[in-house]
Amino acid sequence: MPDTRLAHVPDGLAGERVDATLARMFGLSRSKAADLAEAGQVQLDGRVVGKSARVGPGQLVEVHIPDAVVPGEQPEPDLAELRVLHDDADIVVVDKPVGVAAHPSLGFEGPSVTGILKARGYRIATSGAPERRGIVQRLDVGTSGVMVLAKSEPAYSHLKQQFRDRTPEKVYHALVQGLPDPIRGTVDAPIARHPSHDWKFAVRAEGRRSVTHYEVLEAFRFASLLEIHLETGRTHQIRVHMAAIRHPCVGDLTYGADPTLAARCGLERQWLHAVRLGFLHPGTGAWVEFTSPYPADLDHALRVLAPD
Repeated sequence: MPDTRLAHVPDGLAGERVDATLARMFGLSRSKAADLAEAGQVQLDGRVVGKSARVGPGQLVEVHIPDAVVPGEQPEPDLAELRVLHDDADIVVVDKPVGVAAHPSLGFEGPSVTGILKARGYRIATSGAPERRGIVQRLDVGTSGVMVLAKSEPAYSHLKQQFRDRTPEKVYHALVQGLPDPIRGTVDAPIARHPSHDWKFAVRAEGRRSVTHYEVLEAFRFASLLEIHLETGRTHQIRVHMAAIRHPCVGDLTYGADPTLAARCGLERQWLHAVRLGFLHPGTGAWVEFTSPYPADLDHALRVLAPD
């Protein structure tokens, strides 16, 4: 059966292209969204539009996905590597391994956090788009670490508002090439989609405000371990900002990392890990924090670079 999705354009996406809007609102890949628009499967306020049309605030977006398998409806294999750090009536906190998406999406055939939890019998909030139910924050497929999901509807609303208000504390560790100067600083640079690569983002004047605070924890001969606090939460924000100051995450070939150093460290993804997440518990109102140790591949890379 065809999958039809309807939603109103939020103010924050006003002026975006149709393909970018579909990608953000419905979890489609941008290329898939563009194909659907070119096939006449996308409407704005009842009018068929192409992929490059611009959306306005409050417009009704309707997209038809012919013979689609709705992401999240198919069973997924359980992965023992995904550890549950905390579970109660309102939230479930997990330690997401690399290679696992936050939620199912068209164009990605690997496992997802929501799919794995569903396979284990966890009840997740039904709020949000069909494939993003219970999701209040996301980590890239290639980024590991702490992630929270909502189990109850009130918890979903409460957590979503916290992330909008930027009250949670999101702490990452990143191994970057070279030594940033200064060793403690802030990158305040707007981020938007890359002008020529749909799967990448870049610092661009027309982008959304993005702020990253960093501090060097340890310096090695070829790289530095940073602690990073995010003030905003844009897609690929840390990776884009580190590349913009010419210190890309080690192993992040998409954003200009040295493949020789990546191979030496045994890395097949960017060295980036969500080590700590703190927020107000939506049920009790108490401040809670959860942490995640480095996974084996990231720990190995540090040992390779550490002096004898």
